[in-house]
Amino acid sequence: MAEQKEKKGKTIDELKSEVFEENPAEETEDVKASEENAAEETVEVAEEAAEQEAADENVDSSEEAAEDPKETTEEPKKGFFKKDKEKEAFKEKIGALEDQVKRQMAEFDNFRKRSEKEKQAMFEIGARSVIEKILPVVDNFERGLQSVPEEEKGSAFADGMDKIYKQLMTELDNLGVTPIEAVGQPFDPELHNAVMQVQSEEYESGTVAQELQKGYKYHDTVVRHSMVAVTE
Repeated sequence: MAEQKEKKGKTIDELKSEVFEENPAEETEDVKASEENAAEETVEVAEEAAEQEAADENVDSSEEAAEDPKETTEEPKKGFFKKDKEKEAFKEKIGALEDQVKRQMAEFDNFRKRSEKEKQAMFEIGARSVIEKILPVVDNFERGLQSVPEEEKGSAFADGMDKIYKQLMTELDNLGVTPIEAVGQPFDPELHNAVMQVQSEEYESGTVAQELQKGYKYHDTVVRHSMVAVTE
């Protein structure tokens, strides 16, 4: 009973000192555990605070985007209109190039047609020049055949001359050279060259009664007019 009274009479500090003195290792382990728990709690609190702050920032940014939607839509709109303008510029440029190509093709086609006409005209001029030089030879062949006497017309020489004349006329015909009809035709100043007038009971007035020199055409162009005598 006396011991219990003594224990009751001790102060709290004395009891603590006695307890700590009796189990000093247990005391240090408890302190370490408490410190570790406190550190873990501070880390958890810091992490929760960081997460909350990040969430607040996301909320603020979403609210700002919701408050000002023009800022988010203006940039894509600007890009869209820019692309449209670029497409229009490309279309205009392509159209201009197509027009230029069409004009150049039309000019080239006109140049080609002009060149063909000039070439054809030059060819016809050259052909007419050659034909004009050959026609006197044809006239001499005809005069020579007409001057052959009757008794020599069946000779080898006369037959050779006649064959050469026919061959020459065939080649001229293949080239497009044809004689102009004169005798018995109405006088045509585009085809005939009247050098004299004659009286004729066979032909009417204004009709070609005699052909003095044969005329020729090259296709539809007169190379040499027929020299004729026309009835009065």
